[in-house]
Amino acid sequence: MGTAEPPEAAEWQAAPEATQPPPSSQPWLAYRQHFTFFRVEDEAVDKNIFKDCSNIAFYRRQKQQLSRKSMYRALLDSVTADRDSTRFQIINEATKAPLLAEVYGIEGNIFRLKINEESPLKPRYEVPDVLTSKLSTVRLTSCSGDSGSLVLADGKGDLKCHITANPFKVDLVSEEEVVMSINSLGQLYFEHLQIRLKQRATKENEEDASVDTSQENQEDLGLWEEKFGKFVDVKVNGPASIGLDFSLHGFEHLYGIPQHAESHQLKNTGDGDAYRLYNLDVYGYKIHDKMGIYGSVPYLLAHKLGRTLGIFWLNASETLVEINTEPEVKYTLTQTGPAAAKQKVTSRTDVHWMSESGIIDVFLLTGPTPSDVFKQYSHLTGTQALPPLFSLGYHQCRWNYEDEQDVKAVDAGFDEHDIPYDVMWLDIEHTEGKRYFTWDKKRFPNPKRMQELLRSKKRKLVVISDPHIKVDLDYSVYAKAKEQGFFVRNHEGGDFEGVCWPGLSSYLDFTNPKVREWYSGLFAFSAYQGSTDILYVWNDMNEPSVFRGPELTMQKNAIHHGNWEHRELHNIYGFYHQMATAEGLIQRSKGKERPFVLTRSFFAGSQKYGAVWTGDNTAEWSYLKISIPMLLTLSVTGISFCGADVGGFIGNPDAELLVRWYQAGAYQPFFRGHATMDTKRREPWLFGEEHTRLIREAIRQRYTLLPYWYSLFYHAHVASEPVMRPLWIEFPDALEAFGVEDEYMLGSALLVHPVTEPKATVVDVFLPGSNEVWYDSKTFTRWEGACTVKIPVDLDTIPVFQRGGSVVPIKTTIGKSTGCMTDSPYGLRVALSTKGSAVGEFYLDDGHSFQYVHQKQFLHRKFSFCSGVLINSCADERGRYPSKCVVEQIFILGLKKKPSSVTTHSSGGEDQPVAFVYCAKTSTLSLEKLSLDIGADWEVHVK
Repeated sequence: MGTAEPPEAAEWQAAPEATQPPPSSQPWLAYRQHFTFFRVEDEAVDKNIFKDCSNIAFYRRQKQQLSRKSMYRALLDSVTADRDSTRFQIINEATKAPLLAEVYGIEGNIFRLKINEESPLKPRYEVPDVLTSKLSTVRLTSCSGDSGSLVLADGKGDLKCHITANPFKVDLVSEEEVVMSINSLGQLYFEHLQIRLKQRATKENEEDASVDTSQENQEDLGLWEEKFGKFVDVKVNGPASIGLDFSLHGFEHLYGIPQHAESHQLKNTGDGDAYRLYNLDVYGYKIHDKMGIYGSVPYLLAHKLGRTLGIFWLNASETLVEINTEPEVKYTLTQTGPAAAKQKVTSRTDVHWMSESGIIDVFLLTGPTPSDVFKQYSHLTGTQALPPLFSLGYHQCRWNYEDEQDVKAVDAGFDEHDIPYDVMWLDIEHTEGKRYFTWDKKRFPNPKRMQELLRSKKRKLVVISDPHIKVDLDYSVYAKAKEQGFFVRNHEGGDFEGVCWPGLSSYLDFTNPKVREWYSGLFAFSAYQGSTDILYVWNDMNEPSVFRGPELTMQKNAIHHGNWEHRELHNIYGFYHQMATAEGLIQRSKGKERPFVLTRSFFAGSQKYGAVWTGDNTAEWSYLKISIPMLLTLSVTGISFCGADVGGFIGNPDAELLVRWYQAGAYQPFFRGHATMDTKRREPWLFGEEHTRLIREAIRQRYTLLPYWYSLFYHAHVASEPVMRPLWIEFPDALEAFGVEDEYMLGSALLVHPVTEPKATVVDVFLPGSNEVWYDSKTFTRWEGACTVKIPVDLDTIPVFQRGGSVVPIKTTIGKSTGCMTDSPYGLRVALSTKGSAVGEFYLDDGHSFQYVHQKQFLHRKFSFCSGVLINSCADERGRYPSKCVVEQIFILGLKKKPSSVTTHSSGGEDQPVAFVYCAKTSTLSLEKLSLDIGADWEVHVK
């Protein structure tokens, strides 16, 4: 949840009075009256509160300077090399200021380029804690090059960095083809740290064409101070921004750099327009907009036929990304007259990265396949944490469930209406005056009893814990943090104080390892009174959100651990908050149990610590529609465990929209219904019997597919494969799939096309793959691939297709929660390819502990169907996990003729005949009442 734009932004930002909201018996009403947080319906996000490019000084400076010719030259006679890197100087021809460039080869076809001042006045910020500790460098060898160039190759020799001295440029060459060029547009930009002089600039500076030091221009370019509204950002080290361009040859399709409410494929940016990466609390964010919202992953992927690349720009300060695609031109005249020749000009996309501070630290992921790029990125930042099984079920949330009785009644409502769910959520009102790690004694007098009620049905509780801490010396969390100096400081040295939900608040400095260690300890059962081992955590407002701050966030000159300014690390603050929370949940179980932590703010590597959602969306069809590309973008940038608030957080969905959102959410990784405080209650049974039935069916479909979901998350965890996938990942050679964002794959087996238009009676579904067949999961209709089909839809229909050649494991019995389904039977949905074959996998462990790592307590099975035989075999011999479960149902789609017999065969046993039902109309074979051990080898023979 978050804040909305107040109608009079300047007055509200400047208001000096009442650092705490007026007293009220209803805290939310007091806030609403005092700040007018909620927007008027359909009002756009107030640009007086949030910046666009014209308000960002470092953007203006770079654009002004880069209108001139590149001034950088590599000094190749300065080259030195060791086992890890090759280093050389880059000189600015105008200022003669030297930079130090370092090129690294990293295992897995990755190159790293770092550029820093050779001798900065003080160290520049380099992002810690994001990269995994397992990075292994590859020695780069110097190959032949002329006097003005240097060629570096990895050990295999098929990848080369060709460095040109004047002007400085780097070409990345693969198999003699230049696939990427760096600084070919001359947009390398590096502002050196300075000491501010009181007097007029020296003659040398005046002569420097790159810096206009006139007073008027200094103010306009924000060199030492930058104004926005009533806020003044004082920069003690002066301007320190950086920038660099990358040209991707032959590429027109780029994806990534979340988070924006935008299309999955990145769009061209014009003058004064760029994708902004700056974590902000934007309530009811505008869709189809490039402004930054809650999280930032400075990583993009480029894809074309035969090649996928990635660029990971490791910088945690405010970052802007410009994109310009020059599409392919078929023919161009290269000569005139009789000898005129025609030549194909390939497409190119130029990407320009600009950051406010830090160093240039960029990783080039060379693929060549999408799968390779995913592995390369996870090698750098880690894979998606394997979530506890319960967290893949349905979550019920609201700001706020009022009290224990309300929780009890909602919990009972799910049982009464036969709707499974796993997790009840409590928002800020469950605390004592917004003091985290406490309980409102009137509303929640016995939180353990409430949790025991949920435990009795194998359900869990999630509570909110935000980074702002109420200024109150009687509040032990505040008093202890203040005593130990654990808060972010203001630029004058005192504790930073800003307004958030509790009123006047200080903000924990999670960049400090000691603060994270202390905060993790707050989740111990002895410290967090009223908590139990079924309580998990939600980190919100951690951009960080500061209601009276510039852009509703923290001043950039606030001071963190190590004397770093907030501007250096703003985008990584929420990453550290989630890290500390996840570690706390692991510690409280003495390292035995997996955590579940949802965060709103995130950065590259956040996938290691839990889940992410798309923030304060609105109950409108357009927000349902945009949630698909938003989640696809998160998925391809490493964050598989992601979702959008079902129904829309803000406003009141009608019954049709709510049903459609449940249908979509059931097929997206994180599945939570949520709503803000001033909305009507919208539990699934409040919209009439027919709509209750439809929502029940959508949620039950989610639980049916839990074995498949869990297996997908295991693959995301161990093999970096996204759970929710845009079509171009599975069909990298299908050009027509590259821009599709209204449908997606779950794993490699299921294609989902949510209905996102009101009163829809038909949807156009693109089924990719010229050699593929697809089966409608509802009607079993068989479709050929590489075509668009019109699918009739009623309100009870969400088009889902199983890919021919796949086996999908399911649960055949649905319980109250995932925990109630542990021993329920399995089924297999076998969809045959054009060749009559199919393969699939299944992963199982205890669903909650780390025993799958420490003791290899897991089952990993492989299913294959070929020549009429379905085989269950072991996919990983290391795993051992006892399971009472059996496969009781097998359903085979695409079997062209009725078999004469079906038998099962287990090792050491005799063949057993099986009763079957064959439907000639749909070419389906159904086997029921089986009892085949899921963890044992066996075969089913269809003759």
